[in-house]
Amino acid sequence: MPSTQDQMNPGDDWPSDWLRAALGLCTLQVLEAGPTYGYAIIAELAGAGLGKVKGGTLYPLLTRFEAAGWLEVDWRPGEAGPGRKYFALTDAGRSELERQRTAWHAFAGITTTFLTEPQ
Repeated sequence: MPSTQDQMNPGDDWPSDWLRAALGLCTLQVLEAGPTYGYAIIAELAGAGLGKVKGGTLYPLLTRFEAAGWLEVDWRPGEAGPGRKYFALTDAGRSELERQRTAWHAFAGITTTFLTEPQ
């Protein structure tokens, strides 16, 4: 059993496959609060303890979500610089978030039970 020192703290670099599994759902969760842009999504994810997500990882995901009809995109002029691409959940995106959230809770519960019960 790892010692307390060996355990990870929020903000540490999680294994990339863990983050990859949760990134889509967590991105939809960020967008539930309202329209926002890529850098703000990255900052929100980092602030939640998920670590630094690179733009090269996030933007293709957002493009896939837009193609799936889960997001709508709006270019807004910048106040002191270039415009920003804002992303907002569509009704289909909100439904998908709820579907994935429910499935994730079920999966996480099963996994947690499996990891904590003696085998």
